[in-house]
Amino acid sequence: MPVRFNDRFDRILKQRESLVCVGLDPEPAKMPKPLRLLTEHRAVSKFLEGIVRATLPHAAAYKLQLASFLRYGSEGIALLEELTESIGPERLRILDLKANDIPNTMRLYRDAAFGRLGFDAVTVSPWFGWESFEPFCDDTRHGFFVVGHSSNSGAPDFQEIPTPRGPLWQAVVAEVKELAQKHGNAGVVIGATYADAARSAREILGNGVPILAIGVGAQGGALTTAVREGVDARGRGLLVGASRSILYASNGPTWAKAAGAETLRLKTQINQLRSGLRTSGRASA
Repeated sequence: MPVRFNDRFDRILKQRESLVCVGLDPEPAKMPKPLRLLTEHRAVSKFLEGIVRATLPHAAAYKLQLASFLRYGSEGIALLEELTESIGPERLRILDLKANDIPNTMRLYRDAAFGRLGFDAVTVSPWFGWESFEPFCDDTRHGFFVVGHSSNSGAPDFQEIPTPRGPLWQAVVAEVKELAQKHGNAGVVIGATYADAARSAREILGNGVPILAIGVGAQGGALTTAVREGVDARGRGLLVGASRSILYASNGPTWAKAAGAETLRLKTQINQLRSGLRTSGRASA
């Protein structure tokens, strides 16, 4: 029987001893100075391949924002394929596209992301209803992270609308729990910039359902709160996403080395927080 995504998620976090998810969201204007003499596409390609090599020893996952690659057309799509191959299957490869559409269209997204591009999971939005996720539920080897509470300042506009089950985003998280229990491949996206979101999400989800916490680093997400409240009883169940703070740790010739050092620093800090939880008796291996 194929290994379900959520089981693989837990195995990789345990094996890598890391909860770090590196966001590969390149911004051409922020390229390190040594790369600016190259063509834009060549600079981005060399930059991201260097980032992957430097951060691979310390990362459990990578999240690639589709829009950052679409700007390069067919060359950008080819780069996505190259990067998923470079990262390899011993880390989680997440395509961040927040897809949402009718099931037939979502099936096309699924086939492209998991078949052609080599990703292990995608991010999705719930606006079209739960039937839109049927194509992903059918493929339990791959995962999908449903946006619960995002990290942007406008998130409360809709996500916190009151419902009989609490704020709308909490009702969404409760439904994801049901999908995870049934299919073993669903998780949620939570913005680390909202202090109570990780705690509320974990209380709803219980153990074993993955949380992807975004907004740590340049967006100012509270790392300590995200880790202490977001991990499950095993001290895992959580990916902490950081992009700009890693990608642009240095603007000079040692940009790759600096990215690796920042990833190691973040991994170490997270593991120290997890160790404190184990010492207090909350988490267990």
